[in-house]
Amino acid sequence: MNGFRKALFATIIAIVVPLTQANAAGSTFDGAWNVRISSSSDTCGNGATVAIGISNGQIASSSAAVTASGRVADAGAINVSLSTGIKHAVGYGRLSGTSGSGTWRGALCSGTWTAERM
Repeated sequence: MNGFRKALFATIIAIVVPLTQANAAGSTFDGAWNVRISSSSDTCGNGATVAIGISNGQIASSSAAVTASGRVADAGAINVSLSTGIKHAVGYGRLSGTSGSGTWRGALCSGTWTAERM
């Protein structure tokens, strides 16, 4: 390997290794969460609870009935997408320690959500 290739290889390793280690470290919000969803309209239903899991900051559903995806930033900002059948909603908010809250919006409905770590 010539000098240029060695330097390029060393630079790539110096950048990639710390990024890989940071992603593998996980998130302070990793674990199981219960999310209570409330609607601002009685016609949209009220009081559903959804279990989600967070792993390395990535959100996934803990239920076969609801598909969840999204991301939690290290500081706790969260964006999530939930769907069940033809219904779809997006939510935004913040997690802090063992709880969180935010808002959500679907095609015809909107409301708030609260979360508690299980």
